Amino acid sequence: MIKRVLIANRGEIAVRIMRACREMNIETVTVYSDADRDALHVRVADTAVHIGAAPARESYLAISKIIEAAKQSRVDAVHPGYGFLAENAEFARAVLDAGLGFIGPSPFSIQAMGDKAEARARMQSSGVPIVPGFQERDDEPSLRAAAESIGYPVLVKAAAGGGGKAMRVVTDPREFSESLAAARREATHAFGDARVILERYVAGARHIEFQILADMYGNTVHLFERECSVQRRHQKIIEETPSPLLDATLRERMGQAAVAAARAVNYTNAGTVEFIVDPVTREFYFLEMNTRLQVEHPITEMLTGFDLVQWQLRIARGERLSFSQSEISRRGHAIECRVYAEDPARGFLPAAGPVRLLNLPAMPGIRTDTGVVTGDFVTTYYDPLLVKVIAHGETRAHAIARMQAALSDFCLLGINTNTDFLQAVLSHPTFLSGAATTNFIAQEMSGWQPDPPESAVALALVAAALLEGENIALNNPIGSGVNDPYSPWLTNPNFRV
Repeated sequence: MIKRVLIANRGEIAVRIMRACREMNIETVTVYSDADRDALHVRVADTAVHIGAAPARESYLAISKIIEAAKQSRVDAVHPGYGFLAENAEFARAVLDAGLGFIGPSPFSIQAMGDKAEARARMQSSGVPIVPGFQERDDEPSLRAAAESIGYPVLVKAAAGGGGKAMRVVTDPREFSESLAAARREATHAFGDARVILERYVAGARHIEFQILADMYGNTVHLFERECSVQRRHQKIIEETPSPLLDATLRERMGQAAVAAARAVNYTNAGTVEFIVDPVTREFYFLEMNTRLQVEHPITEMLTGFDLVQWQLRIARGERLSFSQSEISRRGHAIECRVYAEDPARGFLPAAGPVRLLNLPAMPGIRTDTGVVTGDFVTTYYDPLLVKVIAHGETRAHAIARMQAALSDFCLLGINTNTDFLQAVLSHPTFLSGAATTNFIAQEMSGWQPDPPESAVALALVAAALLEGENIALNNPIGSGVNDPYSPWLTNPNFRV
């Protein structure tokens, strides 16, 4: 039995896992850095263990410190959340070697799908469609020759990567060497591995993923798709389900391919198989598998009624799936918007500072997942995701209308967020028609600027600043993190979960 779990993460996902554990009468232990000493996940957990300084490499990425915290806390299992060490096979092995349960797939599955070159080879041998590409060798002459054979534009991407990091689109052969070098630098920094692979770049593609659940007895199902095409710099900001693009036939084909992909690596627990789809030919190709819980998992929960975190826990303690593929049904439409601490009008520049006031929408069909509350201090040490707003409606139009109403009620004072930008996307004719591709933001929203603030809002901002002053910063001795030379926001412009 799993009676006590350590959550090796922070922010909204740590809080989300704690709530699932509480419903199952499982005690929770969290870890925290100097910067998170007063964070919400520390306050919500039953027990909190300090593991180091603010930079992630000294705390949330320090495997030995997390394992020691787990041993001291006498937990039965470790949940990695997403980001940080969630897809690190070495961490999963360390957890198991410590005699603890790992709430996720096996180290073998993580390694097999984490290495993009190996994953492509496995998918190809399993009959899962893959994007034409090259992964056999890594030297520049071989890669350049392969690019000519594949045809430009090509995508240079990290072999050990994921999450939109260390990717370069090359449209001109003269730019190949420079793009290759840049991708290698980012891959080395983000993953400690400079290897890259090539793929044909499918312009105007749709990004569609399938949620997988698999138990330890060979039962594997999918919980339908999520459309994730609305992205900035390869990073998702709005997701929805069902996809406006898929019909029943294509959905069935892609679902079967997703299950086959999971079975190819003997996958267990929750995972996501990601595809790109050519909206013209309706051909789809395997992109990657995320061997963890996804940020956007709540829309699947809203649509199907399954609690994915609780099923992660149930599978980890040896339970069988209690349902078959034919017994999984959907109702309505669900959309998630990610509220980030950033300024879309200034190139999505990250924001840091105090949360002077946070008011979350509360209305039918709306769910909010957050890791911050009024009085918290947002730093640039970690991912800038603040709140996820999830809307469910009987139809797509209904879900969009509810999301727009929820974002209108959303209020966060003290730092810049992307809520106005999200509203602009939701009301854009291309999005409303269900035709947005992965190029949508770059092509149709690049010149976006917010409307001038109404006087009442401006006065509220001034009043809040005067009322709070800078006193709130005294509760954050670490500061914003902007002076940390290792901050991912300073070293990697694509840093996101």
